[in-house]
Amino acid sequence: QLDPENTGFIGVETFASLVHSHELPLDPAKLDMLVALAQGNDEGQVCYQELVDLISSKRSSSFKRAIANGQRALPRDVLLDETGLGFYKRFVRYVAYEILPCEMDRRWYFYQHRTCPPPVFMAAVTLTQIIVFLCYGARLNKWVLQTYHPEYMKSPLVYHPGHRARAWRFLTYMFMHVGLEQLGFNALLQLMIGVPLEMVHGILRISFLYLAGVLAGSLTVSITDMRAPLVGGSGGVYALCSAHLANVVMNWAGMRCPYKLLRMVLALVCMSSEVGRAVWLRFSPPLPASGPQPSFMAHLAGAIVGISMGLTILRSYEESLQDQCGWWVLLLSYGTFLLFAVFWNIFAYDLLGAQIPP
Repeated sequence: QLDPENTGFIGVETFASLVHSHELPLDPAKLDMLVALAQGNDEGQVCYQELVDLISSKRSSSFKRAIANGQRALPRDVLLDETGLGFYKRFVRYVAYEILPCEMDRRWYFYQHRTCPPPVFMAAVTLTQIIVFLCYGARLNKWVLQTYHPEYMKSPLVYHPGHRARAWRFLTYMFMHVGLEQLGFNALLQLMIGVPLEMVHGILRISFLYLAGVLAGSLTVSITDMRAPLVGGSGGVYALCSAHLANVVMNWAGMRCPYKLLRMVLALVCMSSEVGRAVWLRFSPPLPASGPQPSFMAHLAGAIVGISMGLTILRSYEESLQDQCGWWVLLLSYGTFLLFAVFWNIFAYDLLGAQIPP
């Protein structure tokens, strides 16, 4: 009677009045789960099949989803479209629409978000990169193409194949940059994409993803471009960007960020241009230099890490990664790559007789 067109759905208000008027002896916790499920879909309706699964305690995907949603029931007055919000809450709402594809997740994030702890990781990395660049710029009196200065490669932070034994260089190269253009591009993406991602997914997940991209970048260069040094945080930046873009594509219909197609095209154009520029500097440098120019393979390695491992991290908002089989498979694959790269750096250079530049 309530669903004459046999759609399988009725309004949540209609269902609530039905339960109240007939005094149905239903478990209140399951009713809360059903309401939470209804709030999670676009029409705000109760699904008959989800009702059957809940009442029968059937362990279907909808039941598990209802358990997850029911554990975070929202007050009815928490609305993303409410007016009179302050600047910070408007920014939190913007982040929710920008990052999360599910309306239920967006509402829950908007409701439970706290200013503490703040997204300090990406801000601290970006600030450190700027300070290091300014220090070397003042010291070398050079702000563009710093790698062409003969003293630049003597930095203890740069990854250089001749200093592979100094393991910290596989990470610290992310604080050094070729010039203002590379630093500006990386800093802009870290703040525009990295900070919102850290606000939603937390410092542990985003720092792990960023550093995994940085480490994969230097190790990939040590395997595929054995004569090249490496500078810049592009491995971590591309891990974040590719993970976010892949998440948007996978959840295209649910994303509510404005002009998403135009923004994705612009992001891909900018990232492709940066890779093209890095390739050009590697093989056709505009000026003669005392040694080979930094490799571009870190960009590609970071993108691979983002699309594989990063997509799993960003897709599981408020879900424990330890409970996901796919996460352990990716982590094992990454660990295998790290082990292979370590042995490569120990033995392959001598076995292959690689000519390491000064």
